Amino acid sequence: MATFRVGVGSFNINDGSVGIGTEGSGHGNLKVEGVIKSTNLDVLGVSTFTRYSGFNADEVNINNRDLTLSGEYSTTGDIVVEDGASLTVGLGSTACVGSVECISVKHHFSVPVGDTAQRNETSGYSEGTVRFNRDLETMEFFNGNEWRQFTYIADIQNSSGSRGRALFFGGYTEPANTNSLSIDVVTISTLGNTTRFGEMAGSNDSSFGIGNETRGIYSRGGSSSNTLEYVTPASEGNPIDFGDMSVAKYLGARGNSSTRGIFLGGLGPSYRNNIDYVEMGTLGNALDFGDLNTAVFLNNTSVNSTVRVYSLGGYDSSANISKIEYVMTSTKANALEFDDLDRPNSTFPAFANNVRGVYGGGNLRPLCSAQIYMFNTASQGKMIYFGELTQERKEFAGSCSQTRGIFAGGQLDPGPSTVNTMDFITISSAGSAQDFGDLSKTPRNFTSLSDCHGGLGGY
Repeated sequence: MATFRVGVGSFNINDGSVGIGTEGSGHGNLKVEGVIKSTNLDVLGVSTFTRYSGFNADEVNINNRDLTLSGEYSTTGDIVVEDGASLTVGLGSTACVGSVECISVKHHFSVPVGDTAQRNETSGYSEGTVRFNRDLETMEFFNGNEWRQFTYIADIQNSSGSRGRALFFGGYTEPANTNSLSIDVVTISTLGNTTRFGEMAGSNDSSFGIGNETRGIYSRGGSSSNTLEYVTPASEGNPIDFGDMSVAKYLGARGNSSTRGIFLGGLGPSYRNNIDYVEMGTLGNALDFGDLNTAVFLNNTSVNSTVRVYSLGGYDSSANISKIEYVMTSTKANALEFDDLDRPNSTFPAFANNVRGVYGGGNLRPLCSAQIYMFNTASQGKMIYFGELTQERKEFAGSCSQTRGIFAGGQLDPGPSTVNTMDFITISSAGSAQDFGDLSKTPRNFTSLSDCHGGLGGY
């Protein structure tokens, strides 16, 4: 039963009847005496807490007119806004919904819109928040720990502008002893040779390539450059300036989620154990993330899951190491120990889908390797033999999609010959690599990235 708040004497309640402007005369269900002037008297069943409360209907229908609420209102049932009508909640009103089991929208529904900079810790976002990111031009949600984008499946076999691409940047060629400025691109789901994507302004030397659904970022590398540049993987073109690393370095590991890129270790000109990070949807300089445990670190490689970036192996100025360390992508802290490689190794590529990390080849000092190994990125455990590359080689690159990985280029053992060979494997099944096609160059010590790897999730 509705309750009533009585504030004036001319409003009478007696035996369940209401009288307005009555004193001692009889009551009906609603009795009005005296002079009452009103136009378009309309009781909607929405009650205001600032006036008489009691018109709580099971359903409020708004049709063929506009209704503006400027205070606090409540109803015990549904509010139905029919075609040709509108409901406006003013600045002075409060909209509060405890729990809604079902909402039916006939024509249009819009989620909140904002840029990447607005996704900060002070915005009050809670787990389950959904919004449209205008910087990334995609829907995203907050899982309570980090922002993730809704990915999509496109017909990458019929459209060169879709996701599913791997990019290969620069490199050092033998026996010409020159640095390449070219950027090659290939569609991972197909077989064939790379095509030209664009050209870098300066040389690249194994320098930190990361990629998400909309942007690829790499360091131009070398001991004298800390320049970061970016490209859009879905379209060809030359790189654009992004910002700077904290120090000039190269020959390190890297990884990224949909929003954050991580750069671990490297050489430049001294050995580095520092970790930098960037927010990929913005432009700006890299910031300090933490440190690796190993004091000196280069020629390490990396894989990433949806929540972690792993640094695998490397060289510590005197010998190869087998250590695997990792960081949580969404936090800023020093690296933690994970496990060990099958043996000490360096200058080998690695990649991962949502479940499995894969690495192969490398410089075992003095020999090269053709062996491929895999491990589960979510749990510590023994490295498992996967298969063989088509050639023993070192100082090469790798990229992947959720289903397929590519090993590209590198130096043969014995050198100095370099190759343009590309091998591929199916990540979910063990087996030796098969021929994919050829790079347009014969590089070693170069970097790569993709727009569909395991760090981006499968949403």
